[in-house]
Amino acid sequence: MTDIEQKKEYLKGYEKAVRKAERSEIKIKELRLNKIFPSALNDGIPHAKNQSDLSGYAALLDEEERHYQECRYQQLERCKEIIARIEQLSDENEKDVLIHRYIELMKWEDIAVRMGFSYKWVHKIHNKALNHLII
Repeated sequence: MTDIEQKKEYLKGYEKAVRKAERSEIKIKELRLNKIFPSALNDGIPHAKNQSDLSGYAALLDEEERHYQECRYQQLERCKEIIARIEQLSDENEKDVLIHRYIELMKWEDIAVRMGFSYKWVHKIHNKALNHLII
């Protein structure tokens, strides 16, 4: 893997952390919904089957919430770290391109429009930014 590819992967780490936290949040919502709406048998009537104490459910929910909090913390730390490294760049256009692309997850065309540059020029700025970025 080249140095440029490593830097791209490093910057893409923010999006990966966000997606991981979102999956954990979805799992928590599903756990809560499954406890609120009990399963129904084929007759469509809810039954009181498996009405044990909620300790197993609470432990599972607690574990998933801890995992979610850990993901959120990692996401915030990764974001702070990536932004700090981007902010070390001296060129404002290079900073903007990296922020738009890797933090705001904008498309190349949208970045060009927002910055008032051509698509090709945005890619040149991006390449210069990656060369100047220190990870």
